[in-house]
Amino acid sequence: MILDITQSTLNEIKNPALREYANIYVQIYQDFMDQVRQMGLEVEVEDTTVEAAQKTADLRKKGAVVRNDDKSIYVNGISPSCQACQTGIGSSTFFISLKCHRDCFYCFNPNQQDYDYYREHTRDTAAELDALYASNQRVQHVALTGGEPLLYKEETYRFFERARQLFPSAHTRLYTCGDHIDRATLESLQKAGLKEIRFSIRMHDLAKGHRNTHDNIALAREYIPNVMVEMPILPNTLDEMKEILLELDRMGIFGINLLEFCFPLNKVEIYREKGYKVKVHPFRVLYEYWYAGGLPIAGSETVCLDLIDFALDEGLKLGVHYCSLENKHTGQLYKQNGEHRLPSRMYFSQRDYFLKTAKVFGEDIPPVKRVFDKAGYRDYSISEQHNSLEFHVNKIGSLRKMAVDVGISSHVIETRKGEEVLRELKVDVTTPQTFRLSKDV
Repeated sequence: MILDITQSTLNEIKNPALREYANIYVQIYQDFMDQVRQMGLEVEVEDTTVEAAQKTADLRKKGAVVRNDDKSIYVNGISPSCQACQTGIGSSTFFISLKCHRDCFYCFNPNQQDYDYYREHTRDTAAELDALYASNQRVQHVALTGGEPLLYKEETYRFFERARQLFPSAHTRLYTCGDHIDRATLESLQKAGLKEIRFSIRMHDLAKGHRNTHDNIALAREYIPNVMVEMPILPNTLDEMKEILLELDRMGIFGINLLEFCFPLNKVEIYREKGYKVKVHPFRVLYEYWYAGGLPIAGSETVCLDLIDFALDEGLKLGVHYCSLENKHTGQLYKQNGEHRLPSRMYFSQRDYFLKTAKVFGEDIPPVKRVFDKAGYRDYSISEQHNSLEFHVNKIGSLRKMAVDVGISSHVIETRKGEEVLRELKVDVTTPQTFRLSKDV
């Protein structure tokens, strides 16, 4: 068992030197949350982490598939591309432009690099596919997103035609709001070999807008093998979303991805007006994640989990998948940490894809060092600066007769000026008596 160290659990650490060290990261987190508040958005007071964990456990017992360290949950079916997203291996996503005719207040595209430029300019995605092919990488999933790709229909057709030529076995998918779908467009996409299309539904559209999107979703079933809906789930929309699930199930589409609703770090006035609040603990490990979705909003996860429960109770046939914000991050972590030769003290976690080490601090260093020396284990490192002894997590069990607190550090590998640098992000705590290597890291 590992204790997640936050402001509320810090005092549970008995070793004063470890407590002082862990507090460094607690304060970094607190400073980050203060910056969020200074942006003008409130932070939810209630922490629903325990409640969500219990709901997840209950869903597992009822038959839901819980995967990626509880970050992804589904019933009935899940897109193979969603499964590949866990590590990102063999999966590539492209965009022609970031231009879009819609103005969704929750859109995170403004956070993308060179957003303003690519609203006015396009990329040669066919050439980018050629470059990917020339790299000799294994490619199993190819996606086109935006902006709105179907503002550039001919370029979209050429993209999927080229993808089929270069990667004939790849699972191809298209993201669209659906406004520009018609029979001729779907026929062209079918000829180009498109295997999956994902529509977005906006909860704040009028009924007429929903009806048009639903009609286009139904039409797409005649042409594309996998038809899906992917949409952020707003807090307090459980009843409305139940109706959408029932209608999509009647249509017979493949499934729906329920995305955790986020604050995209802009349009704070709208979020404040609607009463949305950021989760009190938005990230388990604070880091600069590549995925530009922003910060998770309190209440969205609860609706998503309740919808999976509803799908089970109603016996729906379509796949219903909850994709948390944390689920979006694991592909980055895998790419950063999973393809390197690691220092001998490092352990690459198959749960969260961080690199782990164990540490003891202060007065616990001499007795732990004696145990290791007696056993012939010398691959530890002592830091006078931090008053700690660092070692591989698989040696924690050898300390079972000792009453010591053991810090569990989470690290990433970053590239800075062409050199690989190891960066520690967080320290949690365990004990030799409660730690289980196969379950905890």
